[in-house]
This record gives sequence, structure tokens and C-alpha cells, in this order.
Amino acid sequence: MWLGVDYYPEQWEDSLLDQDLDTICELGCNVIRIGEFAWHRMERSEGAYDFSYFDRVVEKAREKGLAVIMGTPTAAIPSWLAKKHPEILSESENGQRRVFGGRHVHCFNNPYIYEYSEKIIRAQAEHFKGEKGIVAWQIDNELGHEGSDLCWCPRCHKAFQEFLREKFRGDIGLLNETYGTAFWSQEYNDFDEIPMPRETITTHNPSLRLDWERFRSESIVKFARFQAELLREIIPGAVVLHDFPGGGLGKHVDYSRVAKELDRAAYNNYPVWGGQREPLPPNEIAFGLDYIRGLRQENFWITEAILGAQGHDVTGYAPRPGQARLWSWQGMARGCESLLYFRYRGALKGAEQFCYGILDGDNVKRRKFYEAQKFFREVQEYQHALETPVKSQAAIVYDYDSLAAFRIQRQSPMLDCEKEMKWFHKIFYDGNVPVDVIPAGSDLLGYRVVILPVMIIARPDIQKEIRRFAENGGTVIITFRTFVKDEDNNLVFGKKIPLDFQDAAGVCVAETESLQEGQEFPLEGEGRYAGVNGHGGIFRDMLETEGAEVLFHYQDAFYREYGAVTRKQCGKGSIYYLGCGLEEELLRQVMAKIWEEQGICCEESPEGVEIVYRGSKDHRIRITLNHNAREVEMDGVVLAPFECRIEEEQEDSAKGGSPIAGSGCR
Repeated sequence: MWLGVDYYPEQWEDSLLDQDLDTICELGCNVIRIGEFAWHRMERSEGAYDFSYFDRVVEKAREKGLAVIMGTPTAAIPSWLAKKHPEILSESENGQRRVFGGRHVHCFNNPYIYEYSEKIIRAQAEHFKGEKGIVAWQIDNELGHEGSDLCWCPRCHKAFQEFLREKFRGDIGLLNETYGTAFWSQEYNDFDEIPMPRETITTHNPSLRLDWERFRSESIVKFARFQAELLREIIPGAVVLHDFPGGGLGKHVDYSRVAKELDRAAYNNYPVWGGQREPLPPNEIAFGLDYIRGLRQENFWITEAILGAQGHDVTGYAPRPGQARLWSWQGMARGCESLLYFRYRGALKGAEQFCYGILDGDNVKRRKFYEAQKFFREVQEYQHALETPVKSQAAIVYDYDSLAAFRIQRQSPMLDCEKEMKWFHKIFYDGNVPVDVIPAGSDLLGYRVVILPVMIIARPDIQKEIRRFAENGGTVIITFRTFVKDEDNNLVFGKKIPLDFQDAAGVCVAETESLQEGQEFPLEGEGRYAGVNGHGGIFRDMLETEGAEVLFHYQDAFYREYGAVTRKQCGKGSIYYLGCGLEEELLRQVMAKIWEEQGICCEESPEGVEIVYRGSKDHRIRITLNHNAREVEMDGVVLAPFECRIEEEQEDSAKGGSPIAGSGCR
């Protein structure tokens, strides 16, 4: 278990190094993360490599028993490189070249970023390859973050055309047929006529735009692969990781594909950022952690945890005493097994002056220091339990292409794909039921319930796996606007919706409509839900049944004949179709029945109190987190505001036992 801080010694006087490392050791750390933004310090002019500064840092760290996570410095190119090759800078959609001065300002399709990145990484890795104190290498920093996932420069244009030429094997006629370019006279005679989907009158072809999204993703995946392979070539056995930012589901890059190039996925966990009046709700923080764990379906590291207020130009909410420690424990509870705080000391100069660290600029140890120290001391006691895999019996599945398809054609002003995923996730969170958030194509072995919210692109391989999962006893939940389009983002002639899945789901969509705020509609239960009423919204599919049981139907005057929620037996399992967005209480009742069918147990807790179990069947710990800024009583025990209570227990001591390993059933 690595516990440490993000340290930027190059931003401070050299005379502080010994004192800083001693203080870091006093804090309880065993690792520091360095080098990720220090390209110019390593190469002040082209080819003049000098690693002596970091030699001293690594040597001093080793002397004091501190390991090192070394970063490749490619997220912030040096000024001399931008001066020599200004075309390396990315462009905004309006064609304006981004200027040197921020970070992530290069174009991922410019050959110079590869040429010069290879030179600095090769020199850096060759220099440090014998250093046993370096326990991991971090490639770049937050790839695709802050708008760097998009570039509209001429090289990206040409690379996009070549991407399409390769995809369609040089056959422009095949592209025209696939895209349906007869519409609006968009036929192309050659690939060099194809535009980037910049602003135009009305909108670009949806198939073109989806391929643009794939191209943007591939541009970053290739860059990550290039760095990982280069490090492994020079340092066989190197542990390669990357620090993913929050908001990954909204990026123009498939982070699950980046994660495949790594040995470890890491996360920069910011429950609050500049300008926010208050932190994210605890269930949304949990969602982000479950998403990162799902990238590789294994435990992860947190490379940036916070203790103070954060922001570049605008700051905001400062974590209350004990709250940052609570977030740290929440991260560990949900699969983090190594954690570093950002940052050791807040900066005095530069863009991150208001990203407050463990120490502030006055260099005085105060509450934040001792709070981090307390966390580091206590978490080591439970290392064995926290390094065991998280066991979930349910998964929420997302698909990059489907997310992109909704960015291209949102269809409803009320529809937010990530929000739909979080809507389901919150039901699990409130019931203290573990759930994974995983990319389409992941192994489903071991799950009992799989949810596919608004997966609009029908991929035959995914559909085949979902059928098999249900036939073998699993429960599948699909929602409105699932399996509507083919892999080219087109509707399909002569086929019912859900595409190639209506027999499995037992329904077809006769009509559909998009709803706006204030247009919610009544629903009425049937069968097992007789007497249960509620409301739906956002979208609604009018479902004609073809072997499915109707659980809820639309109750308004025009659509009573159609099902709204259905269930179809499929082999040993079942497939549910949610034809509309369900209000929370109704969704909670449907999920409760599904949990009952699958033997998944939940555990009640007061609002704002999270319970997670970690460990093995023989020995586990119960982590209780009070996210409330007030006292809460639970099971006769009073939890202080933001209290974390860790209890060791034997499996057979849990009330009623637990039919599911790690489920938290009591």
C-alpha cells in the first residue's frame, strides 16, 4: 500500500528539500509522486538532457525510506518546443491556434509531439531504469482533460481522412453508402473531400460525427499506448499507470481503452472544485470511484486526493474538518488501495496558487496536516482487507459509442446519459449494495444483475453476451432508447426496435416520444405491481408485447394500450425493459423486486450514511461513513459529523449471515 503526496520540489528553493522530505515522512508517507510537469527542468534546450536535479530528489527520498512514482512530463511541453514547432499546438473549432502557456496544449496527431516525447521519455527512462526506488511510472497527466480531447488543426483533418480511408479500405463508395450521403447531396468523390464536423448550417451527418468521436478517442489511446510500450521496452517490468480525471464519461476519449494499455488505473478524486458552493453528493462521489474501478475491473490508486479548497481562478468550498479524511476512506472502501494527497504544499506562484495543499504557503502544520497523518496511520491497520478485490453482484454498463451518439443527437433536452446511470447507481448506493460501473464488452461472470441504460447503439457482440448472461440466470435491465441504431449510427430499414433483440426482450417499440420538464405522465402497475402507481418522464417508448409480461402501463388517455415496463423470461433469467424514465420511488420498488429475485441483500442506513464491507469471507471490515454535517444515530451508536467508523468482524458475526460475499447484507 502506497501512501504519499504529490510533491513538486522544482517549484521551491533547493534548501527546503531535506526539511520537506522529513515532514513528508513525519506525515506517515512511504511514497512521493514527482516529475509530471517538469519537462523544461529535464531538458532546458533541445537535446540538453539533465536529470541531476531529480537524481538528488530520488536519492534523498531513498535515504529517508520514501519510494517514488515518476511522471513522464509530456502534459506540459517546454516553451522552446512551441517556439521551434508552433504547429504542434492544437486548434480550437474556430481555427484559432491555442497559445503556449497552459497545459495539454499540443495536438495528439502532430508528429512532433511523438518525436520529442519519445526523446525525453527515452532519455528519462534510460537514466532512471536502474533506480529501484521508482516503484511506478505515470504516463502524462489527465489525458483528454480540460478540452484537450478535441483539436481541429489541419493535421487532425488529414489524420481523420486517413482514419476513414483505412476504415473503409479506400472505398469511398462504401463510405457514401454507409453514411447515406445521398441525403443533402453529401456524396464524396474522394476521402480528401471529407470535412471535420465543425460548425455548419443545421448539422453534420450523424455517421460522420460518430466516426469523428472514434477518431478523437483513438488519437489519445494511441498516445497512451506509445508511452506505455516505450517505458516497457526500456524498463521491462515497469508498473505503468495513468491518473484519470473526473468526468470521464463525458470526454471525447474512451478511458476504458486507455486503461487497457496500463498496469494500474489511477484517479484524481475531486469531490469539490473551484466555484462549487458545496461538494458533490456522496452517491455521485461513489459513482466516480466505482467507474474508475470498472475501467480495469480491479482495484485502483488515487493519485490526487484533496484536503483543502481547490480552484484555478475561482476557489470554492473548503472541506470541513474530518470531511477530507471521510472522502479518503470512501475511496479506500470502494477499491482504492494506494492514495496520495494533492498537494504536499500549496503553490505560491503559477495557476494553482489556490489549490490548497496539506500545508499552505506559510509552511505551518495545522489541522489538515494532522488529519492526513491520522488517516495514514489508521488505514495501514487494514491494509490486508483493503487490498482484496471488491465483489459486486450488479453492474451498470456503458458504451462509448452510445454516449457519443447522444452527444451528437441528444433527442431530449431532459436526457443526460450519465445522469441516467447515476439514477440507477443511487438506488444501489442508498441500499448499500455494491455495484460496478463497467464498459461494454467487459466480462460479466459473477454478476447477477446487469443494467444497460440508454445504450442506443446495437452491437451484435454485446447483445449476444447479454442474451447468454440472461439465459444463464442473470437479470438484464434495458431502458428506453436502447438498441435503436446500428454501429454506423443509422436507423435500420425493416427491423423492429430494440434492434435484433425484440425476441429476447419480448417487446417492440411501436412509437416513441421525447418529454420535457413538466410533462411527466402517470403509470399504473399490473400483476405483482397491482395497485402501485407512479410517474415517468424524459422519454417514453410505447411497448407492444411479444411474450413479455407488462408490469406497468401508461395511464393517460391516449396510450393505455401500451406497456411502459415489462419483464420477459429468458432461459433461467429475465430481461426487463424500462420504456420510460421512472421516478425514484417507482424505480426503487422495481429494483427491490429484482434484488429479491436474485438474492441480493441490502442494508438500511440513515440518509447520508454509507456502509461498505471489505475483506474476505473469513475476515472483513465494516466501514461506516457519515457524510452528514451533523450527528446521526444508527444501531444505538451516535456518529459524529463526517465520522468514519471502521470495525473488524468475522463473517459469521453478521446478523443473519451474508448470502453474497462482500454484499453487506446483515
